[in-house]
Amino acid sequence: MTMPRRAAGLTVETLPLGQPIGRAWLRLFGLVPFDFDHLMIDELEPGVRFLERSTMLSMRHWEHERTLTPVPEGTRVHDRVTLQPRLPVPGLSMLLARIVGAFFRHRHRRLHKHFTTGDVPRPTTFSTRFYR
Repeated sequence: MTMPRRAAGLTVETLPLGQPIGRAWLRLFGLVPFDFDHLMIDELEPGVRFLERSTMLSMRHWEHERTLTPVPEGTRVHDRVTLQPRLPVPGLSMLLARIVGAFFRHRHRRLHKHFTTGDVPRPTTFSTRFYR
């Protein structure tokens, strides 16, 4: 995923809440653009939580909330995603929920690998909700 050009120089503390930040491109294998996100952060508690409510080329509604909770072995990362595809294709919501779930599980594994050493349990969770 790329960051919108308008986000250049912004930090977590200077993000405009509730205003579109710009178009963030999603790239397959980091190269091929296949969708974009009209990125907008609605709520932010730096170091604790954010709530993104956006639209995408493929999604009428995309909501992503991430919370970080201290636990004895480190930090629990919880991502909750709610989505509604633009196309009313039977079964598409369930398919997208599975794809998004696999993507976030991969992302959690990468976060775990980046921030831990040794054999530490993975305190991460993910949930997906979808509209038909």
